[in-house]
Amino acid sequence: MSNTLDASGVGGDTPNLDFDGTTPYEDYVQADVLTHLQHLRSDDPGEMVFLVTTQVMELWFTVIVHEWETAAKALREDRIPVAMDALKRSLRELEALNASWRPLAQLTPAQFNAYRGALGEGSGFQSAMYRRMEFLLGEKSSSMLVPHRGAPRVHAELEKALQEPSLYDEVLRLLARRGLPVPESVLHRDLSTRYEASAEVEAVWTGLYAAPDENLDLHRLGEVLTDVAELVWRWRNDHLVATRRAMGAKTGTGGSAGVAWLEKRATKNVFPELWTARSHV
Repeated sequence: MSNTLDASGVGGDTPNLDFDGTTPYEDYVQADVLTHLQHLRSDDPGEMVFLVTTQVMELWFTVIVHEWETAAKALREDRIPVAMDALKRSLRELEALNASWRPLAQLTPAQFNAYRGALGEGSGFQSAMYRRMEFLLGEKSSSMLVPHRGAPRVHAELEKALQEPSLYDEVLRLLARRGLPVPESVLHRDLSTRYEASAEVEAVWTGLYAAPDENLDLHRLGEVLTDVAELVWRWRNDHLVATRRAMGAKTGTGGSAGVAWLEKRATKNVFPELWTARSHV
C-alpha cells in the first residue's frame, strides 16, 4: 500500500505505517519474542529487573563469543587485522556487559531475598554461553559440561568448544609460525584442559615487549589481548562485589560457594604471561 497519509490521516512525508503481516523491524529483531521471555515467579517488582538484566547478559555473552570465535579463526588463517577488529569490537561489548551489573550492584539482602527463592537451584555458573566464553579464554573444565547433559544441542556445542583451541592457543600458534620459540609442550597440549602459564611463553612475550618495533603487529595484538583480560577481570570483580552486597558470604544459588568461589575466580588473570612478562621488560 502506498504511503499517502501521515499518522493523523493527512498526506505528508511520514514513514510507511501499513504492512502486510508483522513489521520488517519485528521480522529482523524478533522484539515480540524478546519482550515476552520474562516469566516471573514472584510478586516482587525487583524480579523483573533481575531477570531482564540476566537475559541481557546472556545476549552480550553470545555477541562476545561470536567476536572471539571470529578472531580465533582469523588468527588461524594469519589474518591479524581481521582478528584485531573483532577483538577491538569485543572490548566495547565487554564494557557494555560489565555495565549490566549496575542495575543489580546495590541490591540489599532484603531486596534480593524477596525473589531469590524464585531462582530455585538456578545459578549463573550454569550459563552455557558464559561457559563458552570461559573456554575461549582457556579456562576449560570437562566437569562444566555435566549440568548440560539434558540439553543435547547445548552439550554438543560445549563439547566442541572444549576440544577446540582457545583464542589464546591460536595466538600462541601464530607466534610459533612467526618463528618465536613457543615450546612444543604448549603447542601440542591437551586442549580440553585449562591453560597453565609457561615460563617459555613468558619469555616470548618479554622479548616482544622489549623490542616492540621488531614485531609491531604482534605487540599490538598483545596489547588488545591485555585489554580483553583486564575487562574480564573487571567483570569477575563486579560480580563479586554485587554478590557480596546482595547476600554476603551465604551459600550461592545452585549450591555454589557463593562469594568464596567468586573471590577465588577474581584472583586469576587470563592470558597470564601477558601480565607476568611486564616485570621483566
